[in-house]
Amino acid sequence: MGLVCATPLLAQTGKTVTGTVKELQVPLVGVMVKEEGTDNSTFTDSNGNYSLTLQQDNAKLIFEQLDFPIREEEVLNRSVINVSFTKEDDGIQLKDVVINAGYYAVKDKERTGSIARVTAKEIENQPVDNFLATLQGRMAGVEITQESGGSGGGFQIKIRGQNSLRPDANQPLFIIDGIPYSSDPIGGTSTSGNRPSFTSPLSTINPADIESIEVLKDADATAIYGSRGANGVVLVTTKQGKIGATQVSIRTSMGLGKITRPLKLMNTEQYLDMRRQAYAYDGISTYPTNAYDINGTWDTTRSTDWQKELIGGTAEYNTIQTSISGGNTAFNYTVNGTHHEETTVYPGEFKYLKNAVHLALNYKDKKFNFLFTGNYSNQNNNQPSTDLTTVARELAPNAPALYDENGQLNWANNTWTNPLASLESKFLSKIDNLTANMMLSYAILPELTFKTNLGFTQLHSRELRTFPSTMYNPSSGQGSESSSVESNQTNRSSWIIEPQLSWDKKWNQHRFSFLIGATFQDQTTDRLYLTAADFPSNEMLLSLSTAALQLIGLDEKTNYRYQAFYGRLNYTLQDKYILNVTARRDGSSRFSPQNRYSNFGAIGVAWLFTKENFIKNNRWLSFGKLRGSYGITGSDNIGDYQYLDNYQTTSNPYNGTVGLSPIRLYNPNYHWETNRKLEIALELGFLHDRLNFSMAYYQNRSGNQLVGIALPTTTGFSSFSGNLPATVENKGWEFTLGSKNITTNNWKWTTEVNLSFNRNKLLSYPDLESSAYANTYVIGRSINSIKLYQYTGINPTNNQYEFYDYDGDGKITSLKDRAVLVDLNPSYYGGIANQIRYKQLSFDILFQFVKQERQLYLPTAIAGTMTNQLVDYGIPMQPYSTKNSQIAANYNLMRSSTLSIVDASYIRLKNISITYDIPLKDHFLKPQIFLQGQNLFTVTPYKGGDPEFKYNRFLPPLRTIVMGMKLNF
Repeated sequence: MGLVCATPLLAQTGKTVTGTVKELQVPLVGVMVKEEGTDNSTFTDSNGNYSLTLQQDNAKLIFEQLDFPIREEEVLNRSVINVSFTKEDDGIQLKDVVINAGYYAVKDKERTGSIARVTAKEIENQPVDNFLATLQGRMAGVEITQESGGSGGGFQIKIRGQNSLRPDANQPLFIIDGIPYSSDPIGGTSTSGNRPSFTSPLSTINPADIESIEVLKDADATAIYGSRGANGVVLVTTKQGKIGATQVSIRTSMGLGKITRPLKLMNTEQYLDMRRQAYAYDGISTYPTNAYDINGTWDTTRSTDWQKELIGGTAEYNTIQTSISGGNTAFNYTVNGTHHEETTVYPGEFKYLKNAVHLALNYKDKKFNFLFTGNYSNQNNNQPSTDLTTVARELAPNAPALYDENGQLNWANNTWTNPLASLESKFLSKIDNLTANMMLSYAILPELTFKTNLGFTQLHSRELRTFPSTMYNPSSGQGSESSSVESNQTNRSSWIIEPQLSWDKKWNQHRFSFLIGATFQDQTTDRLYLTAADFPSNEMLLSLSTAALQLIGLDEKTNYRYQAFYGRLNYTLQDKYILNVTARRDGSSRFSPQNRYSNFGAIGVAWLFTKENFIKNNRWLSFGKLRGSYGITGSDNIGDYQYLDNYQTTSNPYNGTVGLSPIRLYNPNYHWETNRKLEIALELGFLHDRLNFSMAYYQNRSGNQLVGIALPTTTGFSSFSGNLPATVENKGWEFTLGSKNITTNNWKWTTEVNLSFNRNKLLSYPDLESSAYANTYVIGRSINSIKLYQYTGINPTNNQYEFYDYDGDGKITSLKDRAVLVDLNPSYYGGIANQIRYKQLSFDILFQFVKQERQLYLPTAIAGTMTNQLVDYGIPMQPYSTKNSQIAANYNLMRSSTLSIVDASYIRLKNISITYDIPLKDHFLKPQIFLQGQNLFTVTPYKGGDPEFKYNRFLPPLRTIVMGMKLNF
């Protein structure tokens, strides 16, 4: 009997196993079938068939396909093993999901930190060019707003509120394939000054190349990044090599875009009636000679919808993506290429082009692992240098035609400035961006691994803003000698080396994971701002060397050096008690030598209580975890050389010599901004994880605020960099709910809901009353609050606005009577996503919602002047006037009063995607057609345009509809 037991139960060496792999009765091509513990593998053919000769006894087969979790099948005594994947397998159970936490990976059920995630599937369903757009409405605690509807426009991201008093210091840390990626703007006021935001380098990242995006929020997740994790961390992982037979994918699409919510403005009849009432109220019966709209100079029967004419065009989108991938467990690869182009809603020939290439190579044997990822993108952006949105909303509806009878720009006898003339002035941008990362690891022992990351980034940007003489009225007689160009060039390069040593050990009921590592990073930025003027001809504007006058406004080179030493200890007892400790010591060249280094760290704990004996066999509760964390992160986000004396060249030479003037004072004493983070969270799974729920409470307190501290003008400086003894608190609740509503062979319906409440306030600020910020902030209130006059009503005697006189002096003054604070942060926000699949047809629908208040769109000129107005403001209006100084003064007070604050809450159909997998008899070819839409419709009480968009005088986000086809073979 003993001899029989020692003999292998099943002698299988040399045995051939065959079978078919299918999905919903459709054969799957390129599925890797591997014998566990060996390099013996094969792939399914075009009919889903495979054949594999075994190399060992008691064999087990592994079936790997990118879109499904790994399947394992013991061979036993079988010669035929058929595998059928169903859509129930599409999406791994909560306990099996592996989350990228930056320096390490962790199963979702075992994480002690707060990490949100989206994958390539959600990203691919959205027709957007900036990857931040794919996160809108999908993550609790992550607030993202679009800053421009123009091509290549940027986005603002806040993770759990605003921590810093400086608005530009609240960006999170971005990590692209393990490389810290600077999100500092690369534009300048000279070239981007007439756009709502500077050019962001994040627009160079191609969404089609992204495999997943993880957002780290609490101290446990972010403290390992130390000084750069105060505002959260965004981890972007690009697509890696795919295991399977060589697969080629081609995806092409085309689409259209329009502005989302044009304003309801007055037509000519309403507008002229307003103008006549204004003059009548002012006692004027003879209209002035320059009142061209009403005195008969312009046609009073003419009516033009200027929003339709100037920003009502249709943007066109065309994209083609190709991908080649394949390989086995030892070596696999992916090569992607993307070409994208789009036009604008403005009149004229303007275009945005983007090309991107992505390469991933992965080699792995029993001890050595090599991974390389490279991303290159090129952008060419040709846009108007002036946004036409403001003039489209304010121009009189009976203004002259844009073109005369000869097809030339119409200047209407010099009675107006033709808005199309501004299109002669262009914003031209070209950006080349390269990121490359190489990871090398070697298993010294089964439990001990050495790994190093080597990263490099290179960005080159050139922006031009042209001002040709053709943009001026020909009657002015200006030639190319009056033409000018503003130029901004930025070169930014960085390298990083991160050696790491990890040790993982498990024995009995104990699991230890230990990681130590170091970071060495160097970043260099070169900037050159140049003005050129007096050209020989307008055709030479792009050749700055031909200009008679060339003036250098800025020529600088800055260097940022950063180093750190970090460690992580993770201990798990009985697979249910988890302790995670991280520590980091950072050094930054942005501080003086005596304050250059600081320590950061965090502790996180988790209890998987459903593994306790008293509850683990519960029929309805399948998963339960209670976790918490506390730690300190920091920020050095204040720019380079701020602690040193800085000088710049003077613009006015003395005796032919260019001198230097001081622009910044020496201050070696300022140091790191810190953020203390606390979180407690509960995660639950019900009915075998068909229903998942989580709730988290967090409290973040940011101190030692790095700001520019105001100085008296007698010093010759406006401010100096330093720390304010102020503390900003963000606290709130986050809720997520996920459900698998229907799961059958033919039907699948899942729902994801997230909801966030964040409250921001200035917790403390010693001697605020005597500081330069006394009229900006109030202790106990949000730092994003604005001070307003208290509107009390309309005076029944003169029908004009009235406001509360807080100091009782009989006058309304800005400092004393502007006493009401209104918080412009959202009260809550979130999203609802549904994924529905029936056989080969899929629907993905995302709704985004925000509860908020904001200031109503109000033209700068009072109603009654030569500026168009909204048909319905939704607020009381005082009489129209063209010159009454008291009415104009009250109008300006109203624009800064509580009357201007309106409900700007909204529910938006953010995204919808419909895909259909076309079934063919030839299973080698897998065609798919799709229809996608973004910003499709919005429900809101807000009457001032798009409620998401905070820049009323610029182009709002566009509504886009895209259709296309994808072929896999």
